[in-house]
Amino acid sequence: MSNLTERRRGTSLLAALAGILAAGVVLGIAELAGAFFRASATPIVAMGSTFIDFTPPWLKEFAIDTFGTNDKLALLVGMGITIALLAAVLGIVAFRRWALGVAGVLAMGAIILACVLTRAGASLPDAVPTVVGTGAGLLALRWLVARLRHATVAPSPAPSASVTPVTPVTPVTPDGERPGATTATAATAATAVPRTASRRGFFAAVGVTAVVAGAAAGGGRLLAGARTNIAAVRDGLRFPAPASPAPALPAGVQSPVAGVTPFVTPNGDFYRIDTALSVPQLTTEDWVLRVHGMVEEEFELSFQDLLDADLIERHVTLTCVSNPVGGYLAGTAKWLGYPLREVLARARPLDGADMVLSTSSDGFSASTPLPVLQDDRDAILAIAMNDEPLPVEHGFPVRMVVPGLYGYVSATKWVVDLEVTRFADRTAYWTDRGWSEEGPIKTMARVEVPQSFASVDAGSVMIGGVAWSQQRGITRVEVSVDGGGWEDVTLAAEASVDTWRQWSHELTLESGLHTVRARATDRVDGLQTEERAETVPDGASGWQTVQFTVR
Repeated sequence: MSNLTERRRGTSLLAALAGILAAGVVLGIAELAGAFFRASATPIVAMGSTFIDFTPPWLKEFAIDTFGTNDKLALLVGMGITIALLAAVLGIVAFRRWALGVAGVLAMGAIILACVLTRAGASLPDAVPTVVGTGAGLLALRWLVARLRHATVAPSPAPSASVTPVTPVTPVTPDGERPGATTATAATAATAVPRTASRRGFFAAVGVTAVVAGAAAGGGRLLAGARTNIAAVRDGLRFPAPASPAPALPAGVQSPVAGVTPFVTPNGDFYRIDTALSVPQLTTEDWVLRVHGMVEEEFELSFQDLLDADLIERHVTLTCVSNPVGGYLAGTAKWLGYPLREVLARARPLDGADMVLSTSSDGFSASTPLPVLQDDRDAILAIAMNDEPLPVEHGFPVRMVVPGLYGYVSATKWVVDLEVTRFADRTAYWTDRGWSEEGPIKTMARVEVPQSFASVDAGSVMIGGVAWSQQRGITRVEVSVDGGGWEDVTLAAEASVDTWRQWSHELTLESGLHTVRARATDRVDGLQTEERAETVPDGASGWQTVQFTVR
């Protein structure tokens, strides 16, 4: 490979680096400016949220199956790689033809702007962070490209008398045009600037740009956090004693098998699946719930209204519709909140209404059958989880908790709007994407110990897990070992029909490869179906099989 080809390749790599750093400036400055606007006004959040909105169900399921609760992190990493690649290409284009580079940057800015302005509740001022960031990125790119050109065209010191002089390369102007032939005076002057010195100047510019981008992004996040100060609001909250406390958990609700999940899931371990790339930052002062639609009385509720109401406290197991057979997207917590049936009793729904469309502050919506929210189940507007204010990631300050329904049709976090309507008239976020309108939770048994592909000692082998059938209750769990007959296991105590039930069983196994299959029975529908179904459109079904080795 010739020296000229190697030099051109090296220059292209440096131009790509300039493009990537300029993109960093766009995002960093936009993040800083976005601290004074809504979180969805920043490019990363707007683009990521738009991508989530248009994600087909199969891709969503792939992300959850592959990355679990780290699906958003995987999305951000993927976005970062994509942005870096596009920025690298724009950097090379801008170095070779500045006008085309500008057009590319402006086109990307327009796409980001479209993502920002199409978010729920967006207004024209939300465009400011993107516009400011794009302008700053263009300035950074022009500065870096100019420094790189200077380093590229600066010739080495004048050759000695014994070397035949080489005609200097005609430089390229920042506008991508080649000027006339370089005069002898200009060429002589150029020899006064060594190429190494010019390259040092370019790399110094690279360092300054990287620092500016990083400082802007970090400063924006710190400033946004300081302005909302959600942590201080949560720490200062004090809840009244509930009018109806949670019944004490009976002795023996926990399976005796080591390794089975705790009966009450700690807040930090509770699964999180939602569409919010950036967690909404609502304070208790900001929060207002609007109740309207097909009702006799429309009204609003403040957070203080909830604190002044007769609150109830209940243990409820929540399950995600994206949970595969044997999956871990389920958890049990003690929730404190105000019954939704009382909210609807005040609103007095009109004849013909059959659905409540709940909407979060970030635009997500869920369609819940109206009768479910009016019956005697303890569906609530929850304000506390396991004796502390809701974690921000789980809906602070207020979310919905509805026993017996998958979260995509009921468990709206950061809820700010309840519209009483009809399924025939309105649709919700996931029903628009091919999921069923109603999402009753299916009966499921899960083997937790031993885990798949585990290795255990021969002899007495303890197995255990959980089963759930919210609103119906678990009455029986059976296991089949190595394809043999079904054996009843020992059920742990039942807390309520709205919580999962744990189980245990002792086996005597010889060394070798073994399998355990589990199934549950509930009080209403009977035996859990063996028919295998994927999560789309209304939840997975089938009997879980675990394979393990006995030493």
